[in-house]
Amino acid sequence: MPDDFNRFATPGLGWSDVGDALSRMAATVADHHHGSPLPSGSPGDMLGAVAAELGPQRLPDNGIGEDLALSRVAELVAAYGLDLTHRLTAAHLQPPPLTVSVAADALASATNASLDTYDSGPATLAIEKWTIAALARLAGFGPSAGGVFGPGGSFSNLLAMLIARDHAAAKLRLDTRHHGVAGLPRPLVFCSRVAHFSINRACATLGLGEAAVVAVDVDEQHRMIPAALQAALASTDGTPVAIVATAGTTDFGTVDPLPEIADIAARHDVWLHVDGAYGFGSLFSDRLRHLVHGIDRADSVTLDLHKIGWQPAAASLLLLRDEELFSALERNVAYLNPEDDEEAGFGGLLGHTLQTTRRPDVLKVLATFLAYGRTGIGEMLDACHGAARYAQARIVAEPQLELVAPVTLTTVVFRYRCQDLDTVNAELRRRLISSGTALIGRTRVQIAGDEAPSTCLKLTLLNPTSTGLDIDELFDELLRHALEVESENAEYSTPEAQVHE
Repeated sequence: MPDDFNRFATPGLGWSDVGDALSRMAATVADHHHGSPLPSGSPGDMLGAVAAELGPQRLPDNGIGEDLALSRVAELVAAYGLDLTHRLTAAHLQPPPLTVSVAADALASATNASLDTYDSGPATLAIEKWTIAALARLAGFGPSAGGVFGPGGSFSNLLAMLIARDHAAAKLRLDTRHHGVAGLPRPLVFCSRVAHFSINRACATLGLGEAAVVAVDVDEQHRMIPAALQAALASTDGTPVAIVATAGTTDFGTVDPLPEIADIAARHDVWLHVDGAYGFGSLFSDRLRHLVHGIDRADSVTLDLHKIGWQPAAASLLLLRDEELFSALERNVAYLNPEDDEEAGFGGLLGHTLQTTRRPDVLKVLATFLAYGRTGIGEMLDACHGAARYAQARIVAEPQLELVAPVTLTTVVFRYRCQDLDTVNAELRRRLISSGTALIGRTRVQIAGDEAPSTCLKLTLLNPTSTGLDIDELFDELLRHALEVESENAEYSTPEAQVHE
């Protein structure tokens, strides 16, 4: 057998080889990095360049060897990829991952353990259970709580809606797991009209249908109005499956009034799920933890540590106040987790999720918690919150900029004032990206006094090393490009230009 086939990532020397390979890739990235948030150029040009580098779309008959293969991949990522560590990268809820978490993530890949059964990875199984218990305690849940890691907040929300659906059906003595949802009378899920779209997707996936989603009005701060929720519940003739409160909306970072919503959920005996994918991280900060007061009264909570937590994706969790309610997902199969093995202590977390094989993403989370503790992570959040407030002040001070929503967490929504708001603001973002200058986000917001929603710009600041100077540089570049875009748009829109066209 050729020696190359013996180079598995075995513990010890094999893992050392992994470290050496990572070091070589790091050197390659440093030599070929474009030095910007994104490479400069149009999307078509950049995607085409990568395709051209790879050549014909077919698997090679013969390999080029490990070193050359890793160099090739590293060069492509360095020359054409995203740099989340750049201080002018501020578009999405994608943080620059901590070095300790990246290293631990490599360890997770090297072990290739799974969390479904004891014999698929005992150490990682124990680590996940410990970490979940610690996070449940942080949320204010008691000893009966449990949870499970998953591939993202959308998946965690799906699990929550599945468990809530079966819980609501069980109260009517219906078994939706066995018989489906046909017998469930007009199921309804209540959430704010700015809740994450994954709630709609979950309802569609679970057979409830997107029509089951009741969008509840929000106030001027984009938070669910409790009175509107109460009215919606009081007027329904369907089956309330769940109330979904949002702790950290994607666009604004705002948090629904959790205590008031919890009171309503208790009064109507309806499952309360808190989508805290973004805002759960407030609990790390002594300054911001008040934002999610009342989260301990939820039946289930989604959190994403690959947002506030600075983890490589994926690091999402679903927490349940009562672990026994994972029973909706229980499954025993002879070749994997027979009942007598589980009774003897050889079970795992297969019955907590829709996944079977599941990598130990928890290793990077544990490494981060041990390295920084709650206080250290909270200080990172406080730094990002401070950067967002600095950006807000800069927007308020600029006559050409308009603040659309005040800062709650680390997100700032604004727009450039001009005659053709939608066209100019949309092109301004594209211009910043294609020039390689900065990476910012966009959304559409209904602003008081406007006839229709308009295109707005958004900063999602999740780099704790960003300073006021970085924020100023971003806005200086934004305003410079804005003048160019506005001038070009005005020139194109003149009657003379239209006749020429």
